[in-house]
Amino acid sequence: MTESAANVISGVSVSHTHASVEEIECVTGDTEREVVRDLLARDGVEEAFALRTCNRAEAYVVTDDAAAGRRALAEFAPDVRDGAVIDLEHEAAVRHLMRVASGLESLVLGEDQILGQFRTAFEEARAVGGIGPTLDEALTKALHVGERARAETAINEGVVSLGSAAVRLAERHLDLAETTALVVGAGEMGLLAARALDAAGVQRVIVANRTVPHAEHVARDVSCDAIGIGLDALSAATARAGLVVSATASPDYVLDDETLAAAGETLLVDIAQPRDIDPAVSTRPGLTVRDIDALESVTDETHDRRQEAAARVEAMIDTEFTHLMERFKRNRADEAISAMYESAERTKQAELETAIRKLEAQGEFTEKQRETVAALADALVNQLLSAPTKSLREAAAEDDWTTIHTAMQLFDPDFEAELPDPPTGEQPAGIPDDSDIPSHVLERLSDD
Repeated sequence: MTESAANVISGVSVSHTHASVEEIECVTGDTEREVVRDLLARDGVEEAFALRTCNRAEAYVVTDDAAAGRRALAEFAPDVRDGAVIDLEHEAAVRHLMRVASGLESLVLGEDQILGQFRTAFEEARAVGGIGPTLDEALTKALHVGERARAETAINEGVVSLGSAAVRLAERHLDLAETTALVVGAGEMGLLAARALDAAGVQRVIVANRTVPHAEHVARDVSCDAIGIGLDALSAATARAGLVVSATASPDYVLDDETLAAAGETLLVDIAQPRDIDPAVSTRPGLTVRDIDALESVTDETHDRRQEAAARVEAMIDTEFTHLMERFKRNRADEAISAMYESAERTKQAELETAIRKLEAQGEFTEKQRETVAALADALVNQLLSAPTKSLREAAAEDDWTTIHTAMQLFDPDFEAELPDPPTGEQPAGIPDDSDIPSHVLERLSDD
């Protein structure tokens, strides 16, 4: 699309692909709802969507032109270096959304958790009025592709989450059969980590969470020896655990020098965003700290095994993307054509009514003659607009959005200009007197 297109989707992404953990943390302060509300308040923004996960922060807006979209997103990641911020213009944004929902952009290729996070972000944006027809269609299509990818390919086989990747990493350093593991956080990532530990044969699992019933719920979900505790018991739990996997949504550090004061030889894996573990504790004797960046060696193995499935998903995205963009193009052309016909219809109707009143004033004017005049007006409008209609459809097919946008401005269906009242005794402007009506029209009316 060119920058003059209407309903352009613009996006910005800060993710593990180009950014470090610290850089992603810089952009994850506000909730998805807060980001959407802020974007909707910016000039020219009609729709907005934000996605926050442990390894990405993204935002999208719909505006009348790409320049307005860039302005609205300019302050999304002000503290992140240029190379770590990826700008996405319309078609690139739409394709990227499909790739994200399909798991092709995840740290763990094909992981399942992103689909639920994507769906939740969709509903969060909708709840604050961020979703209109353009994003609704694009996000729905992305979710559809994500579901197809997992149902029709093996993209999600093997390591399927950051939680399972963390456990795979731990297996390289510890004998899990003789290890007590502490999972901090009882959300989706904590639950997945606990399940992965259980499947790996860990000796015992302690689940710590601010809300104890939630921790107990996760503990009951696994088959191994497991208990749920509150965060006030975290220090004692770290003294008993040889492995800690932390995955809360806390904006502050959950594990620091004080919390880990009694910890001995312990492997700590931080999969939270922002981070749960104070990086300073890595200098304490006996503590080994790993974060999301350290999981890449584990996820690379899964990535290699899933390449064939990923190629199938890429082909699937190509097909769905083509269908969606063709529909976008048809919709934009149809909007311009509809505006053109609505404008012509208003003008035709006003002129037709005035002409009929004049003809009726000259003598008897039958219903059949009225129908003839109306049919003539319709025929003129259709013939005059036939060529522009064809041109607009061709413009959409060729991505000539300048023509589409110009047509939308010229034939705005909300334009309600009225003809001025004529001076007494004069004809309204544009309405012919008898001498201006073509002779063949008068002959046709007489014959009827």
